[in-house]
Amino acid sequence: MAEPTPSPTPKIIKNDPWYGSYAARAETMRASEIRALFAVASRPEVVSLAGGMPYLDYMPFKEIAELIDKMMVEKGDIAWQYGLAQGDPHLREDVLQIMRLENITDVQPDDVVITNGSQNALDLITRIMCDPGDVVLAEAPNYVGALGVFQSFQVDVVNVLLDKDGLIPESFEEAVIEQRKLGKKVKFLYTVPNFHNPAGVTMSVERRPKILQIAQKYHVLIIEDNPYGLLGFDGQTYPALRSMDDENVVYLSSFSKIIAPGMRIAWMVAPPGIRQKLVLANEASVLCPPNMSQFTITTYLDNFDWRQQINQYRGMYRDRCNAMDAALREYLPYCTWNKPKGGFYIWLKIPQGLDSRAMLPRAVTAKVAYVAGTGFYMNGEGRDHMRLSFCYPTPERIHEGIRRLSTVIDNELETTQLFGTSGVPDADPRDAEHPGPQVQ
Repeated sequence: MAEPTPSPTPKIIKNDPWYGSYAARAETMRASEIRALFAVASRPEVVSLAGGMPYLDYMPFKEIAELIDKMMVEKGDIAWQYGLAQGDPHLREDVLQIMRLENITDVQPDDVVITNGSQNALDLITRIMCDPGDVVLAEAPNYVGALGVFQSFQVDVVNVLLDKDGLIPESFEEAVIEQRKLGKKVKFLYTVPNFHNPAGVTMSVERRPKILQIAQKYHVLIIEDNPYGLLGFDGQTYPALRSMDDENVVYLSSFSKIIAPGMRIAWMVAPPGIRQKLVLANEASVLCPPNMSQFTITTYLDNFDWRQQINQYRGMYRDRCNAMDAALREYLPYCTWNKPKGGFYIWLKIPQGLDSRAMLPRAVTAKVAYVAGTGFYMNGEGRDHMRLSFCYPTPERIHEGIRRLSTVIDNELETTQLFGTSGVPDADPRDAEHPGPQVQ
């Protein structure tokens, strides 16, 4: 098995007069492989299976606009003013009813901290918890935005393994023991337990208490990032880790996937000592989350049947997931993948010897875009995987996108077999019976 190739270092701008003056942490920053695709993937002729953008056309924008107009007449002087570093009290009250759907019932508004999206929340928790060289345990593969935050704070990210039932408890415990033997400080475990980005798997209900027991045993904080928890296709929600442990879990969630990513509003629930530090860090970082965005969210929550709206989205995303699964079976039966029970993503494993990152320019030429698996690892792994998003394109566009992708993969296979590329099996994987969707 070939050694993983490290991600490339950022290009050096040789005529930059400030080269040599940057902080050491600036040298560790890298561009998101997803953001780098946006300019290309947004072209109308390209079927984008790349971005995890929610499909918002079902939102009642006309009615929302009328209510926002009324809100601005009545509260515009407050909406356009500075607010509290902890967030608007009304919104903090509103999010309690959302968390109750996942069994979090013991939280008060003062326990909640509003942030400028989950990315800001991850930045704040890493800022207050980690020094350079500390260890963060994270599922592999993992959310690219979290990896960017961890890298910017110069922490060491150590992989914990996933399977079809989510994070493997034994792998978590082994990682803690190993890192402590090396003299490292393990600051927290970062996990996306529901409809994982990018793997699509969900932590089983049976595993959740085991994960918490290990965290308690070794005094390791858990960061539970849960933007997709309400998007189960059958309406099922899972008990949050925070619902079982109020001392060792920081809970994160967001309105980005269920209402509006452009509002950039998320929230955290943390134990009292951590919460106090988070409020101070939020104040130092952004002064306060934007009142206008917060008031817009509360206007929506207070005046619309948001539960029914979410239920409508569940059905739509289920149909799109089914469309992608059917297209993969039709055009790429020799690949393997998970079929998620919710969320936005399918994690596709491509035949041995192919490189999803190297193949991407040829896919874009064929007018289809995806995210190479390397974007979800710190060390260059993941070349045998790609993340496919079914959330935004229509079922018809999904079908066409997978058809285009199959032509690219077919051509790659023919080229590698023609030139005898190392690592490619002698048998053509297209001749093998499809083993069925699975997590690799």
